Amino acid sequence: MHSDLTTAHSLGADLRALRKARGLTLQDMADALGRSVGWVSQVERDLSDPSITDLRHIAAQLDIAVSTLFRRGTAPADEEGYVVRSGARRPIGSRTAGLVEELLSPDLTDDFEMVHSTFQPHSRIDTPVSRPTQEVGYLISGKLDLEISGQLFTIHPGDSFRVRGEPFRWINPYDVPAVAIWVIAPPVY
Repeated sequence: MHSDLTTAHSLGADLRALRKARGLTLQDMADALGRSVGWVSQVERDLSDPSITDLRHIAAQLDIAVSTLFRRGTAPADEEGYVVRSGARRPIGSRTAGLVEELLSPDLTDDFEMVHSTFQPHSRIDTPVSRPTQEVGYLISGKLDLEISGQLFTIHPGDSFRVRGEPFRWINPYDVPAVAIWVIAPPVY
């Protein structure tokens, strides 16, 4: 490995899933990175270890935080790909201030991803997000205001919601964090 960070066992598979979710071909990725198609293919098949600099360039091309490509802990061999312990979740997300997202899915190779999202008190995104996904969320604690296609909803613990490619934004004007579980298809992080 190229650092003391531990890359995910399925780094290549995660990279392939993210590239495909963005509609990029191997050639598109190779061109954007100034690398050969063969090199990108080898990275995606875990036959070549990209350097930290390479990972930064790949993350930038995929519009993700480089930390998405690392995990905090490793699972025991018999749990790898099946169980994600609370202390071993990978940080993911858009790097938006006031939002902490962690991957609950073992990796990004499924048709969906499950995300644990914590919205800090008095935080928000100002510009609506629109992405080609279907998303379902469930609020565990706190309250969260969601604007979906211009319609405002206040979500309470136990409530769930769905976004189907519509523009949406979130606001937590309250004094406590809001914690939600989101399922997103296809994976975007």
